Amino acid sequence: MMLETLRQSIPEPAKDARLNLEAVLRPGPLDAAQRWGSAVAAALTARSPQLAEALAEAATGEGVSVAALEDAHAAAALMAMTNVYYRFRHLVDRPEYEAERPGLRMNRMLRPSGKKVDYELFCLVASALNACESCVRAHERVLREAGLTPAQINDAIRIASSVASAAVSLELPPLPVS
Repeated sequence: MMLETLRQSIPEPAKDARLNLEAVLRPGPLDAAQRWGSAVAAALTARSPQLAEALAEAATGEGVSVAALEDAHAAAALMAMTNVYYRFRHLVDRPEYEAERPGLRMNRMLRPSGKKVDYELFCLVASALNACESCVRAHERVLREAGLTPAQINDAIRIASSVASAAVSLELPPLPVS
């Protein structure tokens, strides 16, 4: 119920964000853990703890495991770090940086709490929102190799974009009424 209350609080000028948030969270090509985990990872990446909490509550109401939600949280946190690092390397495009060792801990990627493919999906969501081209390409490739379809990957990105829009819309100040 918290999610619906929050969704309804999105102001009228951002009505599309309110409608899209509802639409993308309906069952589709992704299973419940993938759908809700993508949404939570997107809300955390968009730095909207209130929206992330509401989405996590709705997810548990649909039987999504704590492990999947922890992986969504871990993906948002880890991609906040790695996306900055790898985006820098990509943007600078100098071989001397490519030769440098990152020296950043990324153990969760090797041992997620839930399914590895779901964790990779949540990393893709965060990487897309953080606009890290090399990370987006790497996670998308891993997902395709793991058997996810373009429809499933596209659905996760639709969720990410709609959650990001809702997060921004929830922070907009009310317009002055004349």
